[in-house]
Amino acid sequence: MTEPKPKLRPLPAFIFMTRWLQLPLYLGLILAQCVYVFHFWVELKDLIGAAFGNDAALQHIIQAVAVPGSPMPEKLNETTIMLVVLGLIDVVMISNLLVMVIIGGYETFISRMNLDTHPDQPEWLSHVNASVLKTKLAMAIIGISSIHLLKTFINAASYKPEVIIAQTAIHVVFLLSAMAIAYTDRLTTMTHNDSKHH
Repeated sequence: MTEPKPKLRPLPAFIFMTRWLQLPLYLGLILAQCVYVFHFWVELKDLIGAAFGNDAALQHIIQAVAVPGSPMPEKLNETTIMLVVLGLIDVVMISNLLVMVIIGGYETFISRMNLDTHPDQPEWLSHVNASVLKTKLAMAIIGISSIHLLKTFINAASYKPEVIIAQTAIHVVFLLSAMAIAYTDRLTTMTHNDSKHH
């Protein structure tokens, strides 16, 4: 017969219950996810419309990707399509970041979702903890930064060298930060495993 679990004292129980204050934050991120989905479909609809010769859709696309000081293209060209597609990929990557924060954060900081038997459980969620989530988020931010840097390089002629150097330096800082986080987590894991063996 299993022993009944001891109940928390009132004050620790109340403090532990305050983790549910984070729930509105995650619900707010779900609404932000809805905004990104809507934005994605608006941009995709305009890209398809521009490809089929819709002038209003073409003007919207050109204004969306135009860089101040650069000449505006008069028709849909390869560079414009590439910039729009990179923008769509950017939305998808930010959406992936939101999913990781919402699901991983809820699972780590609020309550278990008990998804072990669910066929669609994300692979990364099976071993999620604060360290894993931190590393995943760092990698997602690097991906988003890469997209923005690529968009800058495509329009390099329209930017001052200082802007390009600054964006590249920021991206390198993101890379170094992710490497430092991964290295720290590896050291922590190795130390934890060594202490287990001893």
